[in-house]
Amino acid sequence: MTYYIYHIPGKKIGVTRDLNKRVTEQQGYEPHEYEILHTYNEDEIEEVSLMETYLQKKYGYRVDETPYNELKFNKNKNDMNINVTEATTTFPCPVNKLKGQLMDKLGMTWHTDHGTFTINEYSIKWIMSNVQTSRYNDLRCYVYNKAFARFYDNHQTHDYPSNGQDQYGGKTIAGALSPTGVQGTQEEDCGCEEVDVSDWNIFDYIRDWADTRGLYAEGDPKTQALKLVEEVGETCRAILKENKEEAIDGIGDCVVVLTNLAELLDVSIEDCIETAYDEIKGRTGRMDNGTFKKD
Repeated sequence: MTYYIYHIPGKKIGVTRDLNKRVTEQQGYEPHEYEILHTYNEDEIEEVSLMETYLQKKYGYRVDETPYNELKFNKNKNDMNINVTEATTTFPCPVNKLKGQLMDKLGMTWHTDHGTFTINEYSIKWIMSNVQTSRYNDLRCYVYNKAFARFYDNHQTHDYPSNGQDQYGGKTIAGALSPTGVQGTQEEDCGCEEVDVSDWNIFDYIRDWADTRGLYAEGDPKTQALKLVEEVGETCRAILKENKEEAIDGIGDCVVVLTNLAELLDVSIEDCIETAYDEIKGRTGRMDNGTFKKD
Protein backbone atom coordinates (compact mmCIF):
# COMPACT_ATOMS: atom_id res chain seq x y z
CA MET A 1 0.00 0.00 0.00
CA THR A 2 1.28 3.46 -0.91
CA TYR A 3 0.37 6.82 0.59
CA TYR A 4 0.24 9.80 -1.76
CA ILE A 5 0.51 13.44 -0.78
CA TYR A 6 -1.32 15.29 -3.53
CA HIS A 7 -1.60 18.99 -4.35
CA ILE A 8 -4.57 20.63 -6.05
CA PRO A 9 -3.09 24.07 -6.93
CA GLY A 10 -4.93 26.88 -5.23
CA LYS A 11 -7.17 24.44 -3.36
CA LYS A 12 -5.57 22.03 -0.94
CA ILE A 13 -2.95 19.47 -0.02
CA GLY A 14 -4.11 16.07 1.15
CA VAL A 15 -3.21 12.43 1.66
CA THR A 16 -4.81 9.35 0.11
CA ARG A 17 -4.16 5.70 -0.64
CA ASP A 18 -6.18 5.85 -3.87
CA LEU A 19 -5.77 8.92 -6.07
CA ASN A 20 -8.43 7.96 -8.58
CA LYS A 21 -11.11 7.28 -5.99
CA ARG A 22 -10.29 10.12 -3.61
CA VAL A 23 -9.24 12.94 -5.92
CA THR A 24 -10.87 12.17 -9.28
CA GLU A 25 -14.10 10.38 -8.40
CA GLN A 26 -14.89 12.00 -5.06
CA GLN A 27 -13.49 15.49 -5.55
CA GLY A 28 -13.84 15.76 -9.32
CA TYR A 29 -10.26 16.60 -10.34
CA GLU A 30 -8.66 14.94 -13.36
CA PRO A 31 -5.00 13.78 -13.15
CA HIS A 32 -3.76 16.84 -15.05
CA GLU A 33 -5.40 19.10 -12.47
CA TYR A 34 -3.31 17.92 -9.51
CA GLU A 35 0.23 16.84 -8.75
CA ILE A 36 1.80 14.21 -6.52
CA LEU A 37 4.28 15.81 -4.15
CA HIS A 38 5.49 12.76 -2.21
CA THR A 39 4.86 9.03 -1.89
CA TYR A 40 5.35 6.90 1.21
CA ASN A 41 5.27 3.21 2.03
CA GLU A 42 2.69 1.50 4.20
CA ASP A 43 4.79 1.70 7.36
CA GLU A 44 5.50 5.43 7.00
CA ILE A 45 2.17 6.88 8.09
CA GLU A 46 3.83 9.04 10.78
CA GLU A 47 6.10 10.60 8.16
CA VAL A 48 3.10 11.12 5.86
CA SER A 49 1.23 13.02 8.56
CA LEU A 50 4.15 15.26 9.45
CA MET A 51 4.88 16.07 5.80
CA GLU A 52 1.23 16.82 5.01
CA THR A 53 1.05 19.31 7.90
CA TYR A 54 4.38 20.88 6.91
CA LEU A 55 3.33 21.33 3.28
CA GLN A 56 -0.10 22.70 4.18
CA LYS A 57 1.62 25.41 6.22
CA LYS A 58 4.29 26.02 3.57
CA TYR A 59 1.74 26.48 0.77
CA GLY A 60 -0.58 28.56 2.94
CA TYR A 61 -3.51 26.12 2.96
CA ARG A 62 -5.78 25.29 5.86
CA VAL A 63 -4.07 22.80 8.16
CA ASP A 64 -6.16 19.77 9.06
CA GLU A 65 -7.31 19.88 12.67
CA THR A 66 -6.59 16.15 13.09
CA PRO A 67 -3.32 14.79 11.66
CA TYR A 68 -3.76 12.04 9.08
CA ASN A 69 -2.29 9.32 11.28
CA GLU A 70 -4.73 10.19 14.09
CA LEU A 71 -7.86 9.97 11.97
CA LYS A 72 -10.20 7.34 13.31
CA PHE A 73 -10.01 5.06 10.27
CA ASN A 74 -6.22 4.95 10.56
CA LYS A 75 -6.33 4.16 14.26
CA ASN A 76 -8.83 1.38 13.82
CA LYS A 77 -9.67 0.51 10.23
CA ASN A 78 -12.48 -1.83 11.22
CA ASP A 79 -14.24 0.58 13.58
CA MET A 80 -17.07 2.32 11.78
CA ASN A 81 -19.62 2.06 14.57
CA ILE A 82 -22.16 0.43 12.30
CA ASN A 83 -25.33 -0.98 13.84
CA VAL A 84 -26.27 -4.48 12.68
CA THR A 85 -29.72 -5.96 13.28
CA GLU A 86 -31.38 -9.04 11.83
CA ALA A 87 -32.77 -7.02 8.93
CA THR A 88 -30.41 -4.10 8.35
CA THR A 89 -26.94 -2.64 8.61
CA THR A 90 -27.06 1.03 9.60
CA PHE A 91 -24.17 3.41 8.90
CA PRO A 92 -23.41 6.36 11.22
CA CYS A 93 -23.56 9.08 8.56
CA PRO A 94 -25.93 10.60 5.97
CA VAL A 95 -26.03 9.16 2.46
CA ASN A 96 -24.00 12.01 0.96
CA LYS A 97 -21.10 11.23 3.31
CA LEU A 98 -21.28 7.45 3.08
CA LYS A 99 -19.15 6.74 -0.01
CA GLY A 100 -16.16 8.60 1.38
CA GLN A 101 -16.39 6.75 4.68
CA LEU A 102 -16.71 3.40 2.91
CA MET A 103 -13.68 4.18 0.74
CA ASP A 104 -11.72 4.86 3.91
CA LYS A 105 -12.80 1.46 5.29
CA LEU A 106 -11.79 -0.77 2.36
CA GLY A 107 -11.29 -4.28 3.69
CA MET A 108 -13.58 -3.83 6.69
CA THR A 109 -15.83 -6.84 7.39
CA TRP A 110 -18.87 -7.38 9.57
CA HIS A 111 -21.20 -10.26 10.36
CA THR A 112 -24.98 -10.50 9.96
CA ASP A 113 -27.58 -13.25 10.17
CA HIS A 114 -27.43 -13.45 6.37
CA GLY A 115 -23.66 -13.66 6.00
CA THR A 116 -20.36 -11.86 6.37
CA PHE A 117 -19.77 -8.75 4.26
CA THR A 118 -16.61 -6.97 3.16
CA ILE A 119 -16.22 -3.40 1.95
CA ASN A 120 -14.56 -3.35 -1.46
CA GLU A 121 -15.01 -1.56 -4.78
CA TYR A 122 -18.01 -3.59 -5.89
CA SER A 123 -19.83 -3.86 -2.60
CA ILE A 124 -19.54 -0.06 -2.27
CA LYS A 125 -21.27 0.30 -5.65
CA TRP A 126 -24.13 -1.90 -4.47
CA ILE A 127 -24.43 -0.11 -1.13
CA MET A 128 -24.55 3.31 -2.76
CA SER A 129 -27.19 2.11 -5.24
CA ASN A 130 -29.42 0.64 -2.52
CA VAL A 131 -28.81 2.68 0.63
CA GLN A 132 -31.77 4.45 2.23
CA THR A 133 -31.95 7.29 4.72
CA SER A 134 -33.15 6.27 8.16
CA ARG A 135 -36.77 7.17 8.86
CA TYR A 136 -35.83 8.13 12.40
CA ASN A 137 -32.57 10.04 11.88
CA ASP A 138 -31.61 11.68 8.59
CA LEU A 139 -27.96 11.62 9.69
CA ARG A 140 -27.95 7.83 9.44
CA CYS A 141 -28.60 5.45 6.54
CA TYR A 142 -29.02 1.71 6.07
CA VAL A 143 -29.15 -1.26 3.69
CA TYR A 144 -31.09 -4.51 3.95
CA ASN A 145 -28.85 -7.41 4.92
CA LYS A 146 -30.78 -10.05 3.00
CA ALA A 147 -30.65 -8.09 -0.24
CA PHE A 148 -26.95 -7.37 0.29
CA ALA A 149 -26.31 -11.06 0.90
CA ARG A 150 -28.16 -12.00 -2.27
CA PHE A 151 -26.00 -9.60 -4.29
CA TYR A 152 -22.83 -10.60 -2.48
CA ASP A 153 -23.31 -14.34 -2.99
CA ASN A 154 -24.65 -14.24 -6.53
CA HIS A 155 -22.03 -11.87 -7.86
CA GLN A 156 -18.96 -13.35 -6.11
CA THR A 157 -17.94 -9.84 -5.17
CA HIS A 158 -14.52 -10.75 -3.87
CA ASP A 159 -13.55 -12.26 -7.26
CA TYR A 160 -14.33 -9.19 -9.38
CA PRO A 161 -11.59 -7.65 -11.51
CA SER A 162 -11.03 -3.95 -10.89
CA ASN A 163 -12.25 -2.80 -14.30
CA GLY A 164 -15.49 -1.15 -13.22
CA GLN A 165 -17.70 -3.85 -14.73
CA ASP A 166 -20.22 -6.24 -13.23
CA GLN A 167 -20.04 -9.80 -14.57
CA TYR A 168 -23.13 -11.94 -15.18
CA GLY A 169 -22.22 -15.44 -16.29
CA GLY A 170 -20.07 -14.31 -19.21
CA LYS A 171 -22.10 -11.19 -19.96
CA THR A 172 -20.68 -7.87 -18.88
CA ILE A 173 -23.01 -4.91 -18.54
CA ALA A 174 -21.52 -1.56 -17.62
CA GLY A 175 -22.83 -0.40 -14.26
CA ALA A 176 -25.28 -3.28 -13.91
CA LEU A 177 -25.22 -3.28 -10.13
CA SER A 178 -28.64 -1.66 -10.22
CA PRO A 179 -31.17 -0.62 -12.86
CA THR A 180 -30.32 3.03 -12.34
CA GLY A 181 -26.63 2.34 -12.94
CA VAL A 182 -26.94 0.68 -16.34
CA GLN A 183 -25.16 2.55 -19.09
CA GLY A 184 -27.24 1.25 -21.98
CA THR A 185 -25.36 -1.56 -23.76
CA GLN A 186 -23.00 -4.40 -23.07
CA GLU A 187 -19.29 -3.92 -23.62
CA GLU A 188 -18.12 -4.96 -27.08
CA ASP A 189 -15.26 -7.05 -25.74
CA CYS A 190 -17.42 -9.34 -23.60
CA GLY A 191 -17.70 -11.97 -26.35
CA CYS A 192 -21.47 -11.87 -26.49
CA GLU A 193 -24.22 -10.28 -28.51
CA GLU A 194 -24.83 -6.62 -27.76
CA VAL A 195 -28.10 -6.00 -25.95
CA ASP A 196 -29.82 -2.64 -25.68
CA VAL A 197 -31.04 -2.24 -22.11
CA SER A 198 -31.92 1.45 -22.28
CA ASP A 199 -35.67 0.78 -22.09
CA TRP A 200 -35.63 -2.12 -19.62
CA ASN A 201 -37.93 -2.07 -16.63
CA ILE A 202 -37.33 -3.69 -13.26
CA PHE A 203 -38.89 -6.98 -14.40
CA ASP A 204 -36.42 -7.16 -17.31
CA TYR A 205 -33.54 -6.93 -14.86
CA ILE A 206 -35.06 -9.67 -12.71
CA ARG A 207 -35.49 -11.92 -15.75
CA ASP A 208 -31.93 -11.26 -16.93
CA TRP A 209 -30.62 -12.07 -13.47
CA ALA A 210 -32.58 -15.35 -13.38
CA ASP A 211 -31.80 -16.34 -16.97
CA THR A 212 -28.05 -15.97 -16.60
CA ARG A 213 -28.19 -18.30 -13.60
CA GLY A 214 -30.07 -21.05 -15.44
CA LEU A 215 -33.32 -20.66 -13.52
CA TYR A 216 -35.46 -20.71 -16.66
CA ALA A 217 -33.51 -23.48 -18.35
CA GLU A 218 -33.52 -25.80 -15.32
CA GLY A 219 -36.19 -24.36 -13.02
CA ASP A 220 -39.54 -25.88 -12.12
CA PRO A 221 -42.81 -23.94 -11.62
CA LYS A 222 -43.69 -26.17 -8.67
CA THR A 223 -40.43 -25.29 -6.93
CA GLN A 224 -41.00 -21.59 -7.53
CA ALA A 225 -44.55 -21.92 -6.19
CA LEU A 226 -43.19 -23.42 -2.97
CA LYS A 227 -40.60 -20.65 -2.84
CA LEU A 228 -43.42 -18.12 -3.10
CA VAL A 229 -45.17 -19.68 -0.09
CA GLU A 230 -41.92 -19.36 1.87
CA GLU A 231 -41.50 -15.68 0.95
CA VAL A 232 -45.15 -14.91 1.73
CA GLY A 233 -44.67 -16.53 5.13
CA GLU A 234 -41.64 -14.34 5.84
CA THR A 235 -43.58 -11.27 4.78
CA CYS A 236 -46.48 -12.16 7.06
CA ARG A 237 -44.13 -12.71 10.00
CA ALA A 238 -42.59 -9.30 9.41
CA ILE A 239 -46.02 -7.67 9.35
CA LEU A 240 -47.05 -9.43 12.55
CA LYS A 241 -43.84 -8.18 14.17
CA GLU A 242 -44.64 -4.69 12.80
CA ASN A 243 -41.20 -4.65 11.20
CA LYS A 244 -41.70 -2.49 8.14
CA GLU A 245 -38.18 -2.92 6.79
CA GLU A 246 -38.45 -6.72 6.77
CA ALA A 247 -41.92 -6.45 5.26
CA ILE A 248 -40.57 -4.34 2.39
CA ASP A 249 -37.83 -6.88 1.81
CA GLY A 250 -40.37 -9.71 1.87
CA ILE A 251 -42.70 -8.02 -0.58
CA GLY A 252 -39.79 -7.49 -2.96
CA ASP A 253 -38.82 -11.15 -2.69
CA CYS A 254 -42.39 -12.17 -3.51
CA VAL A 255 -42.35 -10.01 -6.64
CA VAL A 256 -39.06 -11.58 -7.78
CA VAL A 257 -40.42 -15.11 -7.31
CA LEU A 258 -43.69 -14.21 -9.06
CA THR A 259 -41.73 -12.78 -11.99
CA ASN A 260 -39.79 -16.01 -12.36
CA LEU A 261 -42.85 -18.20 -11.82
CA ALA A 262 -44.68 -16.40 -14.63
CA GLU A 263 -41.72 -16.82 -16.97
CA LEU A 264 -41.55 -20.55 -16.23
CA LEU A 265 -45.23 -20.73 -17.24
CA ASP A 266 -44.41 -18.99 -20.55
CA VAL A 267 -46.16 -15.76 -19.66
CA SER A 268 -44.78 -12.41 -18.50
CA ILE A 269 -45.43 -10.90 -15.10
CA GLU A 270 -46.61 -7.75 -16.91
CA ASP A 271 -49.33 -9.76 -18.69
CA CYS A 272 -50.41 -11.29 -15.41
CA ILE A 273 -50.67 -7.88 -13.76
CA GLU A 274 -52.57 -6.45 -16.72
CA THR A 275 -55.01 -9.36 -16.65
CA ALA A 276 -55.62 -8.86 -12.94
CA TYR A 277 -56.12 -5.14 -13.35
CA ASP A 278 -58.58 -5.62 -16.20
CA GLU A 279 -60.65 -7.75 -13.81
CA ILE A 280 -60.64 -5.30 -10.90
CA LYS A 281 -60.63 -1.87 -12.54
CA GLY A 282 -64.43 -1.69 -12.75
CA ARG A 283 -65.12 -3.60 -9.57
CA THR A 284 -67.19 -1.98 -6.84
CA GLY A 285 -67.63 -2.95 -3.22
CA ARG A 286 -67.07 -1.81 0.32
CA MET A 287 -64.53 -2.03 3.12
CA ASP A 288 -65.47 -4.45 5.90
CA ASN A 289 -63.23 -4.86 8.93
CA GLY A 290 -60.12 -3.87 7.00
CA THR A 291 -60.91 -5.96 3.91
CA PHE A 292 -62.41 -4.87 0.61
CA LYS A 293 -65.44 -6.98 -0.30
CA LYS A 294 -66.67 -6.77 -3.87
CA ASP A 295 -70.35 -6.41 -4.70
